[in-house]
Amino acid sequence: MANRATTQGFFDPQTWTISYVVWDPATHRAAVIDPVLDYDFRSGHTSTRSADRLLAHVRDNGLQVDWILETHAHADHLSGARHVQAHAGGRIAIGEHIRLVQSTFKKLFNLEPGFLPDGSQFDHLFKDGETFRIGDIEATALLVPGHTPADMAYLIDGAVFVGDTLFMPDLGSARADFPGGDARQLYRSMRRLLDLPPETTMYVCHDYPPASRQPRWETTVAEQRAGNIHARDGIGEDAFVAMRTARDATLDMPTLILPSIQVNVRGGQLPPPDDNGIAYLRIPLNALPAHGG
Repeated sequence: MANRATTQGFFDPQTWTISYVVWDPATHRAAVIDPVLDYDFRSGHTSTRSADRLLAHVRDNGLQVDWILETHAHADHLSGARHVQAHAGGRIAIGEHIRLVQSTFKKLFNLEPGFLPDGSQFDHLFKDGETFRIGDIEATALLVPGHTPADMAYLIDGAVFVGDTLFMPDLGSARADFPGGDARQLYRSMRRLLDLPPETTMYVCHDYPPASRQPRWETTVAEQRAGNIHARDGIGEDAFVAMRTARDATLDMPTLILPSIQVNVRGGQLPPPDDNGIAYLRIPLNALPAHGG
């Protein structure tokens, strides 16, 4: 039976992130997608407000979390995966190419020798096309590189969770200028998603709405093909690459990229504490461009 899965989105207005709980009503088995750990960069304090709101929904619906799915190592928020796992269980999973991202950022941040860029910080690394189950519902992991080398989308029962590969139609696409990003790969990944059946529901990971509308995170493949300002039918690869490259050159780095990446390549784990018991984040000076590109 199609379209059995139930989906609830949780919008975080501080980072414009949408996290999801997806579950099989027949078995009450669930997956959590892209949970947020709140972070105040002025004070260096973390909190679990966003993740706790999601966990309350899990408890209120009597759900058992089997999977905590990351679409990629986010640069705009810290992952709440470890907090969710500590309170609801589940295996933390991401695409197998996270190893490439870990290797890049281990060098940039000069991370401790004990940090191994082998993906071992996650419970499971998905291969492209790998299938898994949420209760009685089959899901498929799809490799969609371009924003980063390791981006994954998750196709679950007639819906696809696309991470940062596509935004809502009036916002277009994600940037492709992070280390390892590639605008041509991003275009081909978008077309892979847009080749899904037109009725496929598409859930995005971020929304940055104009003043004329409220935040939204649900659309369809048909709506994207007809109206996405960067990726609608008729826009070719070369035109997209030229647009994306020029646009990325004007963008500032995300506010939380430096703290986020250091946590997210560890599967949501904070760096190991120093001998004084305090964990520290590293700030590489003059190592990243002031603007994209």
